[in-house]
Amino acid sequence: MALDERLISEAILTRYFEKFRNCLDLDVAVVGGGPSGLTASWLLAEQGFKVALFERKLSIGGGMWGGGMTFNEIVVQEGSKHVLERAGVATRQYQDEYYTADAVAATVGLAHAACAAGVRIFNCLSVEDVVLRGAGPDGEVARVTGLVVNSTPVEMTGLHVDPLTVFAKATIEATGHGLEVLKVLVRKNDVRLDTPSGGIEGEKSMWADTAEEHTLMNTGRIFPGMYVTGMAANAAKGSYRMGPVFGGMLLSGEKVAEQIAAELRAK
Repeated sequence: MALDERLISEAILTRYFEKFRNCLDLDVAVVGGGPSGLTASWLLAEQGFKVALFERKLSIGGGMWGGGMTFNEIVVQEGSKHVLERAGVATRQYQDEYYTADAVAATVGLAHAACAAGVRIFNCLSVEDVVLRGAGPDGEVARVTGLVVNSTPVEMTGLHVDPLTVFAKATIEATGHGLEVLKVLVRKNDVRLDTPSGGIEGEKSMWADTAEEHTLMNTGRIFPGMYVTGMAANAAKGSYRMGPVFGGMLLSGEKVAEQIAAELRAK
């Protein structure tokens, strides 16, 4: 069979824009394709919600790909390994309560579970702003109702090219240490977050045990329409980092999915 280059281009463009157009109105938009973002998007899509995940980089997976210091093994606790195993990722016991998994297998397994459940993943797309509704001079409560997205190469080169928007009933901030979306929301708008100070508390140094506990505790809604998960939850609410142990990240994605699913069904 002779290949037709024009037809190849046409197929890519047709399918991509079909996919993108179908994601202009979402139940849930997830920003950040690390372990917590992948887990949350997978579990929400599995329940029938319309979910898209936006990742700035070419590859998804966040820091999970590299394990610890590029040594591509990760550690999870006994109470969280069920998430990986449900995604088809094998774990091996190292000592009591400690299990390891191949970092590449874990990343690929979560990504495959998300895609198989119906999540639409858009890599090389950056979220540069949020869409707000409801704020006004009479004290109406503002709510995040969507995202402002642009091509990552456009962002990297600094070109002045206008973005596009997608709308969502709920947005998950899963960009990890950087808090890329939440920082924009706070910087550009006079809003208060669900934190002790009303602003971003900032990330503290390494304390794995406390960080793992706080990751789960801090997961949830931080502003009307916006939720934090994974390391973004600790960075937003002022807790510690945990390094290459990923149990809290997986359980955080699971928790935020449960919370959003319950709230969307209630509405």
